[in-house]
Amino acid sequence: MLSVAAAEAQNPELSSHALPQTRSPEETHIFVSKLPTIPISNDIPLHTYCFQNYAQYPDRPCLIVGTGAGKSYTFAETHLICRKVAAGFSNRGIKKGDVIMVLLQNCAEFVFTFMGASMIGAVTTTANPFCTSNEIFKQFKASKSKMIVTQAMYVDKLRDTGDESIVFGEDFSVVTIDAPPEGCLPFSALSEADEATAPEVEIDPNDAVALPFSSGTTGLPKGVILTHKSLITSIAQQVDGDNPNLYLKPDDVVLCVLPLFHIYSLNSVLLCSLRAGAGVLLMQKFEIGSLLELIQRHRVSVAAVVPPLVLALAKNPLVDNFDLSSIRMVLSGAAPLGKELETALLSRLPQAVFGQGYGMTEAGPVLSMSPSFAKQPLPTKSGSCGNVVRNAELKVVDPDTGCSLPRNQPGEICIRGPQIMKGYLNDAEATARTVDVDGWLHTGDIGYVDDDDDVFIVDRVKELIKFKGFQVPPAELEALLISHPQISDAAVVPQKDEAAGEVPVAFVVPSNGSELTEEAVKEFISKQVVFYKRLHKVYFVHAIPKSPAGKILRKDLRAKLASAASPTS
Repeated sequence: MLSVAAAEAQNPELSSHALPQTRSPEETHIFVSKLPTIPISNDIPLHTYCFQNYAQYPDRPCLIVGTGAGKSYTFAETHLICRKVAAGFSNRGIKKGDVIMVLLQNCAEFVFTFMGASMIGAVTTTANPFCTSNEIFKQFKASKSKMIVTQAMYVDKLRDTGDESIVFGEDFSVVTIDAPPEGCLPFSALSEADEATAPEVEIDPNDAVALPFSSGTTGLPKGVILTHKSLITSIAQQVDGDNPNLYLKPDDVVLCVLPLFHIYSLNSVLLCSLRAGAGVLLMQKFEIGSLLELIQRHRVSVAAVVPPLVLALAKNPLVDNFDLSSIRMVLSGAAPLGKELETALLSRLPQAVFGQGYGMTEAGPVLSMSPSFAKQPLPTKSGSCGNVVRNAELKVVDPDTGCSLPRNQPGEICIRGPQIMKGYLNDAEATARTVDVDGWLHTGDIGYVDDDDDVFIVDRVKELIKFKGFQVPPAELEALLISHPQISDAAVVPQKDEAAGEVPVAFVVPSNGSELTEEAVKEFISKQVVFYKRLHKVYFVHAIPKSPAGKILRKDLRAKLASAASPTS
C-alpha cells in the first residue's frame, strides 16, 4: 500500500497542473471571472495562510459550538489548541506525509485535528461517521491512515475491520473526543501537549494536506489529493482581494450545519471563515427547530446551505416563529436549485442576498460562485451558479468532438487553474481520464456560459447521483446488488425528488426461479451502506439495457422512470 507521498513520487503525472503558456486553436473560447485576477500567497502552508491575520483579532470568536454548553473559542485559543494538537500528533509518532482519518460530526475537535495535522505536514482524510464499517475501512485502507479521531459511539464500527491483517489498537490508534472506550486514547492526549514541542517541518506548497474521497465522474470512491497550494488558491479565489467574491466581514457569524467531512463545508465555510476572521457556528446535525433557535440566538449572518435546507427554510411553518433578520447572505451549493425554491426562500428572507455556487471535490472544489456575494456585488441571474472564480479558466467542450464551444452552447464544463487536485491517490489512469494533458479538469457536468458570463448547469454526463448533496456512486450499489445470490444483473439510476434532489432507484434482474421481493432487496442494501445510499425503489426487469460494448444505457432507464408508463418491462 502506497502512502500519499509515495504515490506522488511514483506518479509524476500527479504533480500540480500549471497553466499552459499557449493555447491550442480549439481553446479559443475561454471564460474568466468578471472580477480581476488577484495575487495569491500560495507558497506558504495552509495553516499559516488561514491564521495569517489572527493576531489582529485574537479575542474575536472563532468557533462557536452550537450543541451542549455552547462553548466558544477565540481565534487565539483556536490557534493555540491547533498547535498543541500538532505537538500531540508528533508525540504519538505521526510524521510528515502520514494520514489521519477524521470520523466526526461537526465539532471544534474536527477543526483542531485538521489544522493540527497541517502544522506537522500530515494529511487529513475526512470520512462520514454514519458510513458502515465496510465503507469506513475501504477508505481507511486506501488512505493508509495511521490514526482515527472519532467519538466513542463510532468505535464499535472500527473494531470490525473485516481484515485479519489489521488489528485495532496495534496497526492504527484511535482517539476519541469524549470518554475513551477500552483501547482508545482521550483527545486530551493530543490537545494538552506542549505546543513548544511541535517539530519544525518544511512543507512544500505541492504537498498533500487533505484527502477527501470522491467518485469523480464515474466509478467507485477515490482519494482526491488536495495540496496546500490548491486549497489556499481556492480560498483566496473566494475571500481575498479588494473585492472578494465571497465578502465575509469581521463581525459575521457563518452557519456551519453542513458536514465538515464534505469539501463544500470544509472549504467555503470553515477555511474561508478562518482566513477572513469570521466566526463559525458549529452544528452537529440539521434539525429545523434547533437551527432556527441558533440562528436567532447567535445572529447568524451568512448561511451556507444545500437545496433540502433551502426547502425547509422556505416552507416549514416553524420559520415564522423566529427572527432571522440577521441573515444577509445565503449561499446554496452541492446540488442544483430551482428558481421556484429560490423565490420561496427570498419571500421569507427579503433582506438576504441569495446566490449559488458550483463545485466538485477534484476542482479544489469551487468552480463558480455568484458575484452577488462580492464586496462590490454584480448582478447574476436566477438559476445561475455565478461566474467562474478568479485566477482560473473555464471552457465548455463538445463531449463528442472535444472542441471548445462559444457562449450559449451546452457542453461539458472544464476548469483549469492552480486550485485543482493534484490527482487521485494511487490511480494514475483515473487521474488521466479526469485531468487532460493541458491541465483541464473535466467535470462530467453539462452546462453553458451565457452572454453575461453566468454559468448554468443543465445536465450531467457523469453517472453520480446527488442525494441532498451527498454522492451516491451507482457502480458501488450495482456491485453490492450483483453480489446477492438471487440477482443476476442490476443497474442503479437517479430519480428526481423534491426534498432530496435525487434518490437512487434500482432495476434488478432476478435469477431464474427467484421469489425476491422489493423489500428484501432494499433491506439487503441498507445493511451495507450509509443512509443516503439506500434504495428508494426497486423495479424487477427481464434485462438491463446495454450498449454493444456492455455499458449500461442509463439514459434508457431514466427515460423509463420519466415516462408515464410503468418502468417494468
